Amino acid sequence: MSLKHESEVAQLGTQRRISFEIRARGVGPVAERLLEAELGVEHAFEGFIGAQRNGRGIVFHVQSIELK
Repeated sequence: MSLKHESEVAQLGTQRRISFEIRARGVGPVAERLLEAELGVEHAFEGFIGAQRNGRGIVFHVQSIELK
């Protein structure tokens, strides 16, 4: 699965739009909660970023999720 982030931040006095998509992985109960998450709705995720098994790219390991 993948997660998408969009926001705006101030950089040197100018607003900058940030948008990216990242691969994500959840295990056990977290995976079940991810399946319950409604697409296109904002949620809060906590976890860590690590390398993919093949060493090519990164993946966000979701450890907790707050459904909104």
